Amino acid sequence: MSDVSLTVNGKRVSGSAEDRTLLVHFLRENLGLTGTHVGCDTSQCGACVVHVDGRAVKSCSMLAVQASGSTIVTIEGLANGAELHPVQAAFKEHHGLQCGFCTPGMIMAATDMIARHPEGLDEATVRTELEGNICRCTGYHNIVKAILAASETMAKGAKGKAKQAA
Repeated sequence: MSDVSLTVNGKRVSGSAEDRTLLVHFLRENLGLTGTHVGCDTSQCGACVVHVDGRAVKSCSMLAVQASGSTIVTIEGLANGAELHPVQAAFKEHHGLQCGFCTPGMIMAATDMIARHPEGLDEATVRTELEGNICRCTGYHNIVKAILAASETMAKGAKGKAKQAA
């Protein structure tokens, strides 16, 4: 057993875990954060995507002890209280989900994608970058529309903040 100490969704947490415990299982079983889903345990589906130190990571491909000392954001920590994150709002508005199983991982991957492309995204980039996230219910059309809409909203918000600062 090893001690694991993390900052998860803005709160400092710690616990013990076997050295072989995957981060996804530590989040779900030790911390009760079940929004991060276990789909394949082989890093193929992307249902388990979380942000580790600001970068999207498939949490089934990382040991909890490897993440010790890191800052983690899960789907539960993305919204600002009752106010949805722009990507969550866009998924709702553009019906970017059906069964919802892949949705947390898609949203976490999308927020990372948008952060890495603050100038905006195009459909080809979104589709290419979603290759590591599998949805079995949709044709991805509404997911792509939602990500593009959120990217546009967030780019406009960033430009507005830059104008206010100037």
